[in-house]
Parts: sequence; C-alpha cells; structure tokens
Amino acid sequence: MKHPQEAKVNVALVQMSCTAEKEPNVRKAVERIGQAAAAGANIVCLQELFPGHYPCQSEDHARFAEAEPIPGPATEAIAAAAERHGVVVVGSFFERRAPGLYHNTAVVFDVDGSTAGVYRKMHIPDDPLFYEKFYFTPGDLGFKAIDTRYGRIGVCVCWDQWYPEAARLTALAGAQILFYPTAIGWQAPEKAQYGASQHAAWETMMRSHAIANGLFVAAVNRVGTEGAIEFWGASFVVDPYGNLIHRGAHDREETPIVECDLSLVDVARTHWPFLRDRRIDAYGDLTKRYLD
Repeated sequence: MKHPQEAKVNVALVQMSCTAEKEPNVRKAVERIGQAAAAGANIVCLQELFPGHYPCQSEDHARFAEAEPIPGPATEAIAAAAERHGVVVVGSFFERRAPGLYHNTAVVFDVDGSTAGVYRKMHIPDDPLFYEKFYFTPGDLGFKAIDTRYGRIGVCVCWDQWYPEAARLTALAGAQILFYPTAIGWQAPEKAQYGASQHAAWETMMRSHAIANGLFVAAVNRVGTEGAIEFWGASFVVDPYGNLIHRGAHDREETPIVECDLSLVDVARTHWPFLRDRRIDAYGDLTKRYLD
C-alpha cells in the first residue's frame, strides 16, 4: 500500500529494562508507545525481544515456552497500541512458527494496527551468552523495505548489524530509515579492557551503513543487567552522512524522539553517489563463502 510521502518524521526509540515476566514488559512497551505518540512520535521502535529477558544466555529447552505465534497476544497488544495512537511501531518477538521451528522476528505495524511487514532475523550468532543458534532458525523472508504511513522503512535485527550486505540489500529495496532492534551488552570479565572498543565498534559499524547507503539508521538497545550481561543501552540515530543525531544513556530507560528529514536521503545520494557507481558486474563472488 502506498502512502503520502512525509518530508520529516519523528522517530522514538524505546530503550527499557525488562523483567522475566512477559505481561509487565508488554504493558510497559504499550505505555511507552502512548507516551511517545503524545510527544509527537510518528514511528516507534522497540528493542530486540522486548517481551522478556534476553533468552539466549544458556541453552535451555524451557525457554521455548516464551515464544508465541504471530499473530499472538504480544503482537496483538502492540498492534492495538499502534492503532490507538496512530503511529507506526516496530516490534521484535520470539516467534513460534511451528513445532520445532522458531524465529527472532520483527513486525512492523502501520498506523491502523495492520501488519505492514514482517522480517525474520537472517544472521544468527553463537557466541558466549548469545547462544541464538540453539533457539532460532535463520530468516527466510529476505531483506526488504516496508511501506508505512510515515515512509519506507527497513528492519534488521541485532547481529545483522555487523553485515554490510544486509544493510545494502535493505537500502536497494528502497528503505529510507533502517531500524536495528538490538540486545547487546558487556560481560563483566571483559568490560574494563574491551568495553569501550566494543561499544565504539558497534556504533561505528552502523554509522558506516548510513554513509555507504545514504539513509537514516536507528539502533534501539535494551538497558539493565540480566544474568551475566550488562546491556549497554546507548540507542542512537544517525543521518545519511553518518552524523550522530542522538545517542542515549548507557544506564537508564528513556524514549527519545528524533526528527529525521527524509529529503536528506536524496541529497546525500546525489552528492555522494555510491549507489550510482556500484560495479554490479564485478560483485558475483560475494555469493561465495571465500575466494580460494
């Protein structure tokens, strides 16, 4: 569905801590959506897997019980909030697609509460305390731009943010803003030595996606300590030149609202014409694992 093009949109980043119980987290997210809308937000993005604690710090079969089908109670609550407040909402859910088949799934709800688009996380990590391969099947819906009342948006999820190919394909599909619902943080034994560089690498990577693709990038991270992970918050938005428009706090909940002037997408791409000058005839080897 095509919508009228808005020149400027206000984006809200819901950075929050979570409890182990689903219902309080969903209620908090619904409240934050309402508060953001009242403050002028047009698009509201929630963090990765916001209905609960991040479930992947261990390989525990009992955690599959936290998943829901889509549609399900959590998605229906967020859809109702989007419709009630007339905002676009990006939500991230532990999806039970079928018995034995689970995904880390983002859903974009339009201003009428309808589902504008669905994205399933494509890159699935298996790192210490991030044992996602145990839980999630890689996505099978591809990279896409989703038409909403307030522009064409793309969604990738957390680990996807380290892959330039994902950002590029989402941009080529027509995204003006690329959202990254995220759950990333420090581990206590590493923080003193590596914490600053880990955070800097995370932010720098996504700023580079904004520059290379000439679009806005918004990363929305959770905050607070869960188990052995101190989630570092610092949700941020950058413009198509890579300028940092907003960076949040490391240690508290907040819902900043950031204006994005979508006319800058064309300005950036005509002044820095990286898409024009791509040598698409020379990139075939990118489909190979390694050139040996």
